[in-house]
Amino acid sequence: MAMTSTTGTPVPQTSAIGLLTGKVVLITGASRGIGAAAAHLFAREGAAVVLAARSTDALERLAGRIRLEGGRADTVALDLADAASIRAAVDRVEQLHGRLDGAFNNGATIQQPGPLESTSEEDIDEQFTVNFRAHWTAMTAQAALMRRNPGNPADPGAGGAAIVNTSSIGSRRANPALPAYGAMKRALNSLTETAAVTWARYGIRVNAITPGGTATQMIEEWETATPGITERINATVPLGRMAEPREVAEVAAWLLSDRASMVTGALVPVDGGAGA
Repeated sequence: MAMTSTTGTPVPQTSAIGLLTGKVVLITGASRGIGAAAAHLFAREGAAVVLAARSTDALERLAGRIRLEGGRADTVALDLADAASIRAAVDRVEQLHGRLDGAFNNGATIQQPGPLESTSEEDIDEQFTVNFRAHWTAMTAQAALMRRNPGNPADPGAGGAAIVNTSSIGSRRANPALPAYGAMKRALNSLTETAAVTWARYGIRVNAITPGGTATQMIEEWETATPGITERINATVPLGRMAEPREVAEVAAWLLSDRASMVTGALVPVDGGAGA
């Protein structure tokens, strides 16, 4: 049955082609939204996925569904506000699989929407901790594991490892409604580009995606705080609708695959043309 978006527009469906066959991929923020969609998609594309988030009950349910579909999935608790928790999650991947081929750093938190002058110091601290510092910690731990145990034994001719960070369309322009969120996502863009240049010598590619409005719980929470925001977002998208989580995950899957072997340091829009 064809899938439709929140506006009733048909959403194209794709068939699995083994894009990530034999790869071990860690997904943060995997319990819902884009992360959960990525978990299903990456597993269908052949990856052994390790799902990480604070909500371990939701992760176990998700992993169970993936296993029922014939995929390989493990879970690990992860608190992005706790650097030790992040490093322990990467250590768990090494215990399970002995290596890491791909990481999708998708976990994030939204700030209380409002203008710059009403943004609290607590909002700024939380945005820095979860939306920037956590990525710094995760990426350095992931790259260290990728360097210690490189390669995919199932495919000796495969390309190197890859990291994909979830940034935001709000990082590419002024963000009056979410100023601290946008600022930290812009900092993440810079970190992504620097990591790409720094780790290229080790065969590690690092890219980011910058989704626009996506039909996730985060948008639902924003709609509750700012009624009408969903309609306003849809109106700014040339394609006429927000993305579905799977559509964003598809781009991350390609960037993690060997099909993107010459792509690194890129900030890839997934916004239906809203940032054009």
